[in-house]
Amino acid sequence: MQNPRLASRYAKSLLDLAVEKNCLDAVLQDMQVLNAVCTESRDFDMMLRSPIINADKKLSVINEVLKRFNINQFTQALLNLLVAKGRELNLSEIAPAFIEQYNSLKNIRTVKLTTAVPVTDAVKNNIAAKVASFMPTDKIELKTAVDERLIGGFVLEMEDRLFDASVQKSLNDLKNQVIDTSYVPKI
Repeated sequence: MQNPRLASRYAKSLLDLAVEKNCLDAVLQDMQVLNAVCTESRDFDMMLRSPIINADKKLSVINEVLKRFNINQFTQALLNLLVAKGRELNLSEIAPAFIEQYNSLKNIRTVKLTTAVPVTDAVKNNIAAKVASFMPTDKIELKTAVDERLIGGFVLEMEDRLFDASVQKSLNDLKNQVIDTSYVPKI
């Protein structure tokens, strides 16, 4: 059940509270942990979504999973509220919404670099510097991924922009040019 408006509202409320109480970085770390747990553990996510497991059991499982991370009191209060309201299944949406709102507040732009092979730190730093030169007021957070289907080159994604300099795209463009026969007069 996707509910981005609800996730955004809970995330905004937690963000405002964390700013007011001067514990924004601690809450951010908690949300990053929760996001990682929800995305990496399918069992945890399924437990949150299960209508069979009662709220007390869900809260005890959440607390047990998170006890080694020393969760902030405001994050814990949010978790208690979500379980009490029966909205714990939205936790997997609230955590990334909080991270997104934090990045917006701090002018952090996430850039995803996809290459055919893993790249060195020097190449990552060079690309991050080039992107940062176009946005001097923003901080750049570079995330990398490897996709062998690109054959070579890279794909750079930022928000709603995409720069595709891959060999795969060049081959597809060439294929489309060869197939396109609109210039041939019809007989």
